[in-house]
Amino acid sequence: MAYDINSLIEFLRFPSVSADKQFKPHVEACADWLIQRFKKAGLDAEIHPTGGNPVVLARNDRKPGRKTVLIYGHYDVQPPDPLELWQTPPFEPEIRDGRIFARGSSDNKGQIFAHLIGVEKSLQSRGDLPVNVIFLVEGEEETGSPHLEDFLRKHIAELTADIVAISDTRMVAPGVPTFSYGLRGMPCGEVRLTGPAMDLHSGIFGGSVANPATVLVQLLAKLHDSHGKVAVPGFYDRVKPVQSWEHERWAALPFDDDAWLRTTGAPALHGEEGFSNLERVWARPTAEINGLDSGYQGEGPKTVVPSRASAKLSFRLVPDQDPTELRGIISEFLAENCPPIVAIDVSFQNQGKPYLMDPGSLFGKAAQRALEKTFGRPVAFIREGGSIPIVQSFKDVLGSDALLVGLMLPDANAHSPNENFPIENFEKGIRLNQELLKEIAELK
Repeated sequence: MAYDINSLIEFLRFPSVSADKQFKPHVEACADWLIQRFKKAGLDAEIHPTGGNPVVLARNDRKPGRKTVLIYGHYDVQPPDPLELWQTPPFEPEIRDGRIFARGSSDNKGQIFAHLIGVEKSLQSRGDLPVNVIFLVEGEEETGSPHLEDFLRKHIAELTADIVAISDTRMVAPGVPTFSYGLRGMPCGEVRLTGPAMDLHSGIFGGSVANPATVLVQLLAKLHDSHGKVAVPGFYDRVKPVQSWEHERWAALPFDDDAWLRTTGAPALHGEEGFSNLERVWARPTAEINGLDSGYQGEGPKTVVPSRASAKLSFRLVPDQDPTELRGIISEFLAENCPPIVAIDVSFQNQGKPYLMDPGSLFGKAAQRALEKTFGRPVAFIREGGSIPIVQSFKDVLGSDALLVGLMLPDANAHSPNENFPIENFEKGIRLNQELLKEIAELK
């Protein structure tokens, strides 16, 4: 296994941050490395440019009469900030206490690389795979996959598959095989307020012109009512209710609110009244302020009325909400509630649709058997609070459902400092790949 870990460490050393253009050379170098690694594994591999970062495709010899499985993942990662909170540098992987610490270790390099190694080992031991495999590994998932749906449409003939397999979600607890059958969607946006033409002396001008920072926080406070519900009219019109069988499954899960709270480090849990913690994160939509910017942020005082104020926003959506529809509703709400004493501009950068599948389908049951064989325990059924923007596009464009068989633990610190991935889960992921392909091959 040491050889596999060394290859993973090499993969993790690339600072393939898609959100920041200064990292683009590293993103492209990572894609080039991945192409060579797929070829070394015995697959045909090629790189495809897009309007943003390249897509890596790899496949085995396609044979008629076999099922075709598209394995999706991404090689781009989140920005590593804040750097001072990392115990070790984010792009210098280190193994501690059975886990590998690095940005991208869980999200998603460790998980997709386990599939690559699983295929490589099958080819080495058997000389073939039981199915036709297509790997699609993109470099823009962390920025909403803005070019991938168009890529799917342009390459639909060569990418059409019976099913899509994805390990980019999490397990409910260590050692508990987890099948995710739903994802939340998301539009991401920014609201910008402009007041005076420049920062003004707060003594000379304060009280005579509106402070954009003050107006902004007052505007953002209107996003929620006193019960934690999003106050945008029409926001909940399309929300699909949770079904009774889901409530029963979720009640049996090894979840504990106190343990959840300890993982967050927050003083208390909080959210929309009238719903359990799991319902809030899996089946209810949210509005979040992701960042605020205005005025002077340096050491010591600088007494100004800032010229501008801005906030980054995201809205997690659930089936059957439509992110395109809600972008207009949200923009209208913010504009109507912003007083004319400042100018407002609302824009959206990216979005993704929510996703829901039937876990009782033939492919769903095949994935569950593979999970049980790999982990030796009954499967937990969950929806995922996070988003993978392209999953619904696989359904819309290719007509393929997605099997979400995650290997990330709840304390993986994805998107946070000290992101980590257990070596044990990497090894389990290799076996899971092999079991999953065998189970799919046997479907009639």
